[in-house]
Amino acid sequence: MQHNSIEYTSSRVQAVAQALPWRTLMPVSSILSTGAQALSLLLLSLVVGSMFGIWRGFDFAQYTPATYLEVHQGSVRGLNLLLPALAIATLLLVIGLAIAARGMPTALWLYIAAAILIAIGGLITRFINQPMNDQIMAWTAAALPADWATVRDAWRSAHMMRLGASFAAEILLIFAIFAHRG
Repeated sequence: MQHNSIEYTSSRVQAVAQALPWRTLMPVSSILSTGAQALSLLLLSLVVGSMFGIWRGFDFAQYTPATYLEVHQGSVRGLNLLLPALAIATLLLVIGLAIAARGMPTALWLYIAAAILIAIGGLITRFINQPMNDQIMAWTAAALPADWATVRDAWRSAHMMRLGASFAAEILLIFAIFAHRG
């Protein structure tokens, strides 16, 4: 009698173990990949959304010189470190995702293209917008340089280029994630 109850208990334990939820969980590598995909998309969306907001929310040409200066300097104080940090984190995540997708050519090349466009947006920021930001941060409303409107317009043109590159990167990142997920 005891022998039958041991067999019953053993088969019952096996049945319960088979039904436990961890049997259906994703492997750790899949969880990490999904997390990296979600985080990269979130971070890039924050960067692109901020750039879009600056483009559509601030029509600098319509502002008085003093208002332009106040708004631009306030934006630089709030975003000049944050957005590049988010973009760098995104770039690193996308490079990691490309490495993880090296056996999936479509996803790999989409990740690489997205990373290149993120880098282009970063290079425009670093070598065009930020030097102009440094100039603008030194201005005062009482003593604007004679060419201040030219600098303002050049800054906006460069901003549009980095927004375009970053927006295209986000589209490619979305396609890469779908391709990676199969």
